[in-house]
Amino acid sequence: MRIGLQVPSFTFPGGPEQIAPTFGRMAREADQGGLHSLWVMDHFFQIDMVGPADEPMLEGYSALAYAAALTERITLGTMVTGVTYRHPGVLVKTVTTLDVLSGGRAWLGIGAAWNEEESRGLGVRFPPVAERFERLEETLRIAHQMWKGDESAFEGEHYSLERPLNSPPALRTPHPPVLIGGGGEKKTLRFVAKYADACNLFDGDELPRKLDVLREHCEREGRDYAEIEKTSLALFTGKPSVDEAVDKVGRLAERGIDQVIFSQGTGQDLAGVLGEALTQTGKIVPAGR
Repeated sequence: MRIGLQVPSFTFPGGPEQIAPTFGRMAREADQGGLHSLWVMDHFFQIDMVGPADEPMLEGYSALAYAAALTERITLGTMVTGVTYRHPGVLVKTVTTLDVLSGGRAWLGIGAAWNEEESRGLGVRFPPVAERFERLEETLRIAHQMWKGDESAFEGEHYSLERPLNSPPALRTPHPPVLIGGGGEKKTLRFVAKYADACNLFDGDELPRKLDVLREHCEREGRDYAEIEKTSLALFTGKPSVDEAVDKVGRLAERGIDQVIFSQGTGQDLAGVLGEALTQTGKIVPAGR
């Protein structure tokens, strides 16, 4: 079983001047504690599930590049990039750059986007949901083409790339893993089966059905369901504890989850708790799960 850490809030004691040292310490502790992955949200305004829109929010890939320089082993990704935020060719170059500079530790976390408030606020076009999914599929196709080194022109309904050159290539082979966030059963999970290396699903009563739907899409796409890493975001109900983390990991492993990513609440400091939980889960979860 793998354990990851998501940092969704940068509201730290001491104000903006303490963001860099505090986030840097969290990244180093997560890395040294043996956690598998470190994630930040790809938002420009804070989301209302976490706090007010005007709370401090870092641009995701800049934050991950900073973390890459301070760490050695932990993988790095956004949970997840809204497809409308960046042109696909630029996004693939950005993730490739992170992969090269981190020594092959980047993820492409991506989804159909949802936060219309920040798009309106920053002047980013926010198309209707059907178009966002069309753009998501084209972006996934472009990513796979560029990571194969195929420079032939791409002509889609929404994107046109005359020469999708990607040099230097990513270090991770065959490419940085693609994680698609969301549990939509008709489109999102079908895209997971067709294009992705991992999915992220919320922990809840619907989780078993979502996994069953993904398995059905894999059968239709001729994809081995076991190839796809199933991840789930988890929250602590109160003060973080090793026992609660171990319980959550064990329960989600039994439901078919391969990696549990704990989202850090405002004021929490999870890296040490999760490092200890990782040590203990080896006693209750089969190695490599």
